[in-house]
Amino acid sequence: MENYQITHHPDRHRFETEVDGFIGYVTYELDGDKLYLTHTIVDRPIEGRGVGNALVKSCFEYAKQHHLKVVPVCAYSEVWVKRHPEYESMVARLY
Repeated sequence: MENYQITHHPDRHRFETEVDGFIGYVTYELDGDKLYLTHTIVDRPIEGRGVGNALVKSCFEYAKQHHLKVVPVCAYSEVWVKRHPEYESMVARLY
């Protein structure tokens, strides 16, 4: 998997990266001590290259540094947590 340069844009509530001219990003909402991952978007031309993985991992690492719980709202982030059980203790569920 490649190392992608992930940029956090708190004013836009998103983490993003550019790969081959395409932007991949995760949008979020912050509510108290919870970081809600609402959408993970990776354009087709850069799918399958670990972009979504790198983006969601960056969100979790940010949450860890800021003592936040993560609520995986979007389907991709929910699947990501299942594939990375080492982050399960950081997850807060909607239900």
